[in-house]
Amino acid sequence: MGESRKCRAAVLRAVGAQWQIEELTVDPPVAGEVVVQWKVAGLCHSDEHFVTGDMVPPAEMLEAAGMPPFFPVIAGHEGSGIVVEVGPGVTSVAVGDHVSASFIPSCGRCRYCSSGRQNLCDAGAGAMQNGQIVDGATRHWLNGEPVKLMAKVGTFAEYTCVAEASVIKVDADLPLDAVALVSCGVATGWGSATKRADVRPGDTVVVVGIGGIGINAVQGAAMAGAKRVIAVDPVEFKREKAMEMGATHTFASMEEAFPMVTELTWGQMADKVIMTPGVLYGDMMQLGTALAGKGGTIVVTAIAPITQTESSVNLFELAMYNKEIKGTIFGSLNPRSDIPNLLSLYREGQLKLDELITRRYTLDQINEGYEAMRQGENIRGVIVYE
Repeated sequence: MGESRKCRAAVLRAVGAQWQIEELTVDPPVAGEVVVQWKVAGLCHSDEHFVTGDMVPPAEMLEAAGMPPFFPVIAGHEGSGIVVEVGPGVTSVAVGDHVSASFIPSCGRCRYCSSGRQNLCDAGAGAMQNGQIVDGATRHWLNGEPVKLMAKVGTFAEYTCVAEASVIKVDADLPLDAVALVSCGVATGWGSATKRADVRPGDTVVVVGIGGIGINAVQGAAMAGAKRVIAVDPVEFKREKAMEMGATHTFASMEEAFPMVTELTWGQMADKVIMTPGVLYGDMMQLGTALAGKGGTIVVTAIAPITQTESSVNLFELAMYNKEIKGTIFGSLNPRSDIPNLLSLYREGQLKLDELITRRYTLDQINEGYEAMRQGENIRGVIVYE
């Protein structure tokens, strides 16, 4: 049994709070676990949803379920690092291996993994709850107080103890910032287009919201052979970035895009609409679904507030135009197969990753990085550990 480690981590203690850098104690791994020294962590919007409260269950809901308070939490689910310790029985990685985080674990054995749907792996249950995947115990402490890790990975810490199912070995010569990006943002956006929307050559695709996810939905749609890729975002910098990644047209809003999509398609509208705004509110779905034509597919990728239950969808049109609305997590990809595949596309020069990083930050600059994201200044900011 190894010894506990002390390291620094970014901790969130309440909705609306700033990230605080605190000392974390990480216990050694048990069977089926590894300790990872994180090298790069992506500042994904999903972690911001803890700050805004969009992804935090109300206290009364937690209490009714007999669950402990949500905070404190160490977030960060997009990342890459190096394995520094392995517990008994670990076979897929060894000390010194470079790994991608996999915020969706893959056990390989459950009904979903064994039918090619690793993004729905049963081991992902309780992703926002306390305890480890393998035994439910606590391995991370702040001054003796247990702390949870977002999606059981917690890349906003220098070290964390994670299940073997939550890391994927990658080639050691790949840049670790590129590896970090494919662990969430790139895969989720690219898969939303190529897998869940099933974009085909000749399709007209609208992507609503061009952040770290939407930019890769643009890139995925272009790579899949879409005839038109229409990017919608109020921020001019993001619209320009979308053009670099394969967009053919850009608009500042869905309202502005609607008449132009009608004109471009001779009234047939888009084959695929991918919803990737920073936060998805129910009323946005009215135009989101209207942008899709007969037989069209609308993919909902973005996070909506956890308590939101109403959405503006014309159900008559949904039925009579034979449309479909699909949800997706991790772009409906399989982490164990698709993370290496995306990295191989990057290695061959077909997938752009380096161009996605707007700025690099130290862990101490995490609040600065998220403020830049809020202001629309970053496509993707990353924390680079020293």
